[in-house]
Parts: sequence; C-alpha cells; structure tokens
Amino acid sequence: MNLTRRNVLTAMSAAAIIAPALAAPALAQGGGDAPLKIRLLLNSGIAGPHAFFCLANQRGYFKEAGLEVEFAPGDGAASVVPRVPIEGYDAGYGDVNMLIKLAALRPENCPKVVHVAFSGTPLTIAVRKDGPIKEAKDLAGKVIIGHPQDAAIEAFPPYAVAGGLDPNAVHILRSNASMAQNSKEVIDGNVDGVFGFVNTVIAALRGIDIDAREHLDFLEFTDLVPELYGNALMFSPSFIEENPEAVRAFVAAVNRGIIETIADPDAGLAAVAEMSPKYRPEVDGPRLMGTLEMEMNHPDAAVHGIGDATDERIARSISLMVDSAGLPRSPAPEEIFTREFLPPLEERARPVG
Repeated sequence: MNLTRRNVLTAMSAAAIIAPALAAPALAQGGGDAPLKIRLLLNSGIAGPHAFFCLANQRGYFKEAGLEVEFAPGDGAASVVPRVPIEGYDAGYGDVNMLIKLAALRPENCPKVVHVAFSGTPLTIAVRKDGPIKEAKDLAGKVIIGHPQDAAIEAFPPYAVAGGLDPNAVHILRSNASMAQNSKEVIDGNVDGVFGFVNTVIAALRGIDIDAREHLDFLEFTDLVPELYGNALMFSPSFIEENPEAVRAFVAAVNRGIIETIADPDAGLAAVAEMSPKYRPEVDGPRLMGTLEMEMNHPDAAVHGIGDATDERIARSISLMVDSAGLPRSPAPEEIFTREFLPPLEERARPVG
C-alpha cells in the first residue's frame, strides 16, 4: 500500500510492533440472553481512522464479548463530549481536551476516558504555504475558519498562550461548510487559516482533487503543547457503574482491533468499506495510515501501550486548558481518565515500527 501523509511522509510499511492478540473477555450470559447493547457516538461518519472499530466488529470481537455495538455518526471530536450525556449515549469517541473543558464547566454526568487512542494531538491550523503566517504569533489579527465546535478551536487557548499569542487577538469565523470548502477558502485567500485535524484537511482536499501539501503549511498544536492528547474512548459514568465488565470487554475488543489493523491495514480498510457507503480508498487509506503513523505513534504509546495516558500529562493538560481558557474549576485527573479497564501492559497494542 503506497500511501502518503503530510509533506514529510513517504510510502510506509505495514510492519508493526504488536502485542499478542488475546480474545476479549466475554460477559457472563445466561443461555439465550440478548447481547448488551452499547450506543457509541463517533467523531464523524465511519472513515479510515475508525478501521480498528470496524475490524473488531467485522471479526466478531464485540459479539464474542457479549456486546452489540451501535455506531452513530458524529459531527466532530469536540461535539461528541457534551452529546454523550445530553443525548444519552453509552459511550463516545471524542477529544480529551473538550472533556477537560466540560468537566470544568459541568462535571455532573460527565463522561470518563477509558482508552486513549491518540497519544499525540492531531489538532492544527492550516495556512497558505506562500502566506505570511509561519508561527503562532503571526496569527494576531488574522481570520481563521472552523466548524462551530471544532476540537482545534476548543484547544486553541493553550496553543496560543504557549506561542506568545493572546487567543482573543485572532478572529474565529465559524462555518458549517464542509472541511473541503473551508480549506479551499484558505487556498483561495478568502480567510487566513482553517482549524482542524491534519489528516482531515489533507483528506478533504484530496476528495476534491487538491493536494493540500502543495498549497498549505500546518501549524501543529503538538509543536507547542505536546502534553495534549487527542481522540479517546469515553463512557458515561452511569454505564461504567452499572456495567464495568462490559466496559472492560469493549476496551479489550478495541485493543484487539487496533493490534490487527496495525498488522494488516488493508484488512482494516476492507472492514471500513463494508460499513461505510461513502468509503473512498484514495481518501480513507491515507487517513488511516496517517493516523497510525502519527497520532497513534507517540513515544508514550511505545512505552505504555496504546490506550494508556501518563498521570503527569493528564494533569498538565488540565492545567493548560483551565489556565488558558479561564475555566472555573480544575478537574482532578481521575475525573478525566481511568486505566482501570485497560488490558494488562503485555497485551496492549503497540505503535507501528
């Protein structure tokens, strides 16, 4: 599979350092009992970066664990977080930084992260390659477009402060247009930048036959605030309390899906194609490979396994979000993340080599 991501990536191998693929623990079920249903809100419609969910579903790992998963399409990693409690989802796949914000503003019934998929944040501001913006401070007075509740907008304050920029000095234009349309607004010179995920911007423009790397540079949040995490699996507190073994079984099945997607990305993409009527190999393939190579390939994940988070980084992320955004309270780290439901260290997925 010869797929690329960003201007620094070349064709990459599917070889991976992986942990043993052990079966997910099954829930105790009486004869003929129906599986336990889990309503999972995704950050978008099913796409390449969801391959590990799709592969676990296709290969029956959720079913083996006594679970039936309903995948609901979402409208952004940030919006997932408040929608889980408001709309009664059991779980969500959303942005850790938005979860910190919600826990600071409205801790009641706030979801909790049980598995961190992205040890590195994919958040970015894409700007014109030939334009005047080269670093965060250059954003002062500029107009940056983004979806109404984009995760990059929500996490912009700590990035701006770390770059010596007053977050209020930037004009944020919120738009419900597609990522492709918003990104093209930057290329056409109508706005100065666009908030988003690096992979999402590149894939969106690829979908309209534009090579983002020829036209855009990326101000990546990880360069200034490497403490921040990205997408994570989170469950409602009531579901965790009532069904702890189901959470553990779900995480184990997801872990197995990640291991097998890293080992065989083509199998993961085939599973995506089965579940997504909008599947496009030229778009979904690079998105998956970029996700595996970058967001899921953080040095911390090589040490602790994909899914875990360090207590120090969680605490630092909370501090960055609270201080830069002027949030009214500082959530305790245990309000945000628990490693209680992760597989043993030796069984966890490992990043690509």
